[in-house]
Amino acid sequence: MKNKVIPMYQTTQESSLLDPNDVGEKQLEEPLAESKTPGRWRKICACPPQGIVALIVTSVVAASLVWGVCWSVTGKESLPGGNLFGLLFIFFSSVIGGKVIVLIKVPGLPPMPPLLGMLLAGFLIRNIPLISNIVQINAKWGISLRNMALSIILALAGLGLDPKALNKLKAVCLRLSFMPCVIEACSAAVVSHFLMHLPWVWGFMLGFVLGAVSPAIVVLSMLLLKEKKYGVDKGIPTLLIAASSCDDIVAITGFNTFLGMAFSSGSTLHSLLRGLLEVAMGTAAGCFLGIFIWYFPSKDQELLVLKRAFFVIGISMFSLLGSKYFGFPGSGGLCTIVSAFLGGFAWSEEKRKIEEIVKIAWQVFQPFLFGLIGAEISVVNLKPETVGLCLGTVGLSLIVRVSGTFLLVSGSGFSFKEKIFISLAWIPKGTVQAAIGSIALDTARDHHDKKLEQYGMLILTAAFLAILVTAPTGAILIGLTGPKLLHKTDIDGEGGLERETSELTAMEKRY
Repeated sequence: MKNKVIPMYQTTQESSLLDPNDVGEKQLEEPLAESKTPGRWRKICACPPQGIVALIVTSVVAASLVWGVCWSVTGKESLPGGNLFGLLFIFFSSVIGGKVIVLIKVPGLPPMPPLLGMLLAGFLIRNIPLISNIVQINAKWGISLRNMALSIILALAGLGLDPKALNKLKAVCLRLSFMPCVIEACSAAVVSHFLMHLPWVWGFMLGFVLGAVSPAIVVLSMLLLKEKKYGVDKGIPTLLIAASSCDDIVAITGFNTFLGMAFSSGSTLHSLLRGLLEVAMGTAAGCFLGIFIWYFPSKDQELLVLKRAFFVIGISMFSLLGSKYFGFPGSGGLCTIVSAFLGGFAWSEEKRKIEEIVKIAWQVFQPFLFGLIGAEISVVNLKPETVGLCLGTVGLSLIVRVSGTFLLVSGSGFSFKEKIFISLAWIPKGTVQAAIGSIALDTARDHHDKKLEQYGMLILTAAFLAILVTAPTGAILIGLTGPKLLHKTDIDGEGGLERETSELTAMEKRY
């Protein structure tokens, strides 16, 4: 008897009769798979527009409206060559640069910080001849905007300090908060003194500019590692997040101290006493203003959170701008940090809401700060040997810092690999360098001293190059070495997972 061959169509029919659900699922899956791509194009080509097209149109029209209103009020100032046109051009270009750089994503690594794109946008505006001819900004306008932006970020630094966390810091965290910054500052001062022939006071100013790490990169990188449970068993991500905030405060305080010394006339002892006096004045004024905003506005007033945020921003701007006007440039930054910290200490319930409002102001001023700093760097005036000396200073001081950090965490219960990772995590530079890198140059311009302006330009150039080199390099190193050098921990129990998730969510909202 011959084997009976069943035709294919008959097999299909029988299988469909045996399992009709499978056929129905397949018939549903095929149209869904086919409709994904057309659906995207349908959304892009929709009328009225939606998605990315609508976003682009909205942004372009909004920018045009801002320019149109400014032009209708100021006239020539808003046309090419005017101050207002230049500021608006740098603002929108910096915003675009920040958005573009964030789109560059590498799996397993944190996104590049927007400030990198903003700096590059300002740098390109300054160094492309056709654009630089039409973007002309009055130096005083640029200095004022940079100082206003700096005051906001200093206020955020003060509000971001958690007194409870600081009280619970262990000895290793205290060492990481202060010593690596001081070690790098001292090494950069020595190297710059002998390589770039900077005076000692200016060398230490440069050192404290370079000594701060970038919280934007370090914190986000630690959050990614913490989410994947790397180093959680020994609290390494939490340790570095807490220490990075204090590290920035140390750098800013040290910089302001030597800034006051650099612009005081008299002997070395007189300059040192002047610097210490400015630190004391800034601390005292910050304490007074911080206690003042405990009680004013009073708790029975309407829009209390908004008014307190306004006082924080207003006091910060006045402290920084007023200190320069009265001849005490080193006291304004410290006054801002202390007043914001004390205010936040008393506003335990509303502190987070106030911080969110201040962050909105920072989003407005951030493009001005980084874009204007990038626009200060001119390729024509930048000598190759200057670039080499600045990069050499940055590299040598970083090597000393990494080595010093490795020694500082020795004997603290960390393995050899963990000590290497903690040392490498302090490499990225960013926000603080951009924020205070131009202050020395701006102050020198106020004193109309060409020699001091050259020193200030060297500090700004070193800060700019440090950001360009260490921000992406540090983020990549942390992302690549973390999974290889840190131990992965499994958190047992639903309570542990929920607690870990809530901590990550809170930190992501903050940073």
